[in-house]
Amino acid sequence: MSDGHTTIALPKALGLQDEKLAAYYQPIIAMDTRRIMGYEVLARAVKGDSVRSLGPFFSDETVSDEEHILVDRLLREQAFAKLGQMDEPPMLFINLKPSWIYRYEQSGELFTLSLLKKYGIDPRKVVIEITEQSFQGSMEVLRTVVDLYREQGCQIAIDDVGSGFSSFDRIAQIQPNLLKIDIHMIKKSATHDGYFGVLRSFSDMAELIGASLLVEGVETREDLARAIRAGARYVQGFMFARAEADFRDPDCFAPIIVEELERHLLHHVISERDWQVKAEQLAKQLAHIVDTSDGITESNDDWALRLLPELDTSYIRVYLCNQDGIQLSANYFRESDGSWRSEDQFRGANWCWRPYFVPNIVQMNEDRRSIVSRAYTDLDTHAWIRTISVLVGPGLILFADVIDIEHGTQAI
Repeated sequence: MSDGHTTIALPKALGLQDEKLAAYYQPIIAMDTRRIMGYEVLARAVKGDSVRSLGPFFSDETVSDEEHILVDRLLREQAFAKLGQMDEPPMLFINLKPSWIYRYEQSGELFTLSLLKKYGIDPRKVVIEITEQSFQGSMEVLRTVVDLYREQGCQIAIDDVGSGFSSFDRIAQIQPNLLKIDIHMIKKSATHDGYFGVLRSFSDMAELIGASLLVEGVETREDLARAIRAGARYVQGFMFARAEADFRDPDCFAPIIVEELERHLLHHVISERDWQVKAEQLAKQLAHIVDTSDGITESNDDWALRLLPELDTSYIRVYLCNQDGIQLSANYFRESDGSWRSEDQFRGANWCWRPYFVPNIVQMNEDRRSIVSRAYTDLDTHAWIRTISVLVGPGLILFADVIDIEHGTQAI
């Protein structure tokens, strides 16, 4: 390959047959702007209309790091040269293996940063994507190099979140700007609630550490809907485009994103309203029981027992607590035959540690007597449920666990 002055001998492992080494670009779309915000740079071998991925070359462990890095740097320079010619360039996502950083970039000027200077590119337009499933090198060295990129203004992403390399301690140490979810996690979440729960936990984690979630591998409308429900800020995949030689109009996918966001909003507004209606109905049922009972002589269990026959089959558990989270009644749990089982061992349990408890206590008052939690997995049944909290009277709250049928059937 010639750079205009010298000819560089390319590795034989590339298997080039009159093909040209070329940087290709797969678009990444932002939910908030509905526009293409950037592109991941990918390696291709091109001959006429034939385009071949060089993914197998970079994953071939028999090829030396030196040869991998040689090819990667040639492609990276192509991409930055292209970016440097644009007045309003998009962001570029550059894949970097930690083992490369550890072996070749411990000292001196980092190659990527030197390219940014060479082509006059704002470092804020570059995302360094840390991508490797197994890394045995020094995390201290890796973190030091990552910090050098960050100090110059580059953003940091961790790829393949959910795979071997992206363990929680490494995410915590690197403190990335973006978490990139592995395609297999998205696919499995479509049919397995456990994977959806893990997937949503990454969304929560991203929010807590100040990162954004990028979902890759989006191939269908269903994938896009799942990504939105999981909290993705950015999406990438064949549904929009494969890697291409040129950049696209930034607004070319806006109609698809707008339509899916509107569908998401409409569906979930209706769903949340239905849940609030259900909660208000429960509050009315309970208020009638309280109003028609002798509050002095009737126990908390009597109130619960009178309520049970009025509940539809979606209710699986009912109990009463005080405002400190101490359970005052037994658990009343619905058996498979529809009958209710009393579980006295839970009297005196403290539930203030549950995520929904404190927010619900703060929000409930005489004007808003019922609150609905977000969906979560029940500890005992492993079903997706929501908890409705109802203010019975001063310092007394009824909790009802209700199957979230829609969530359970749609997974994500």
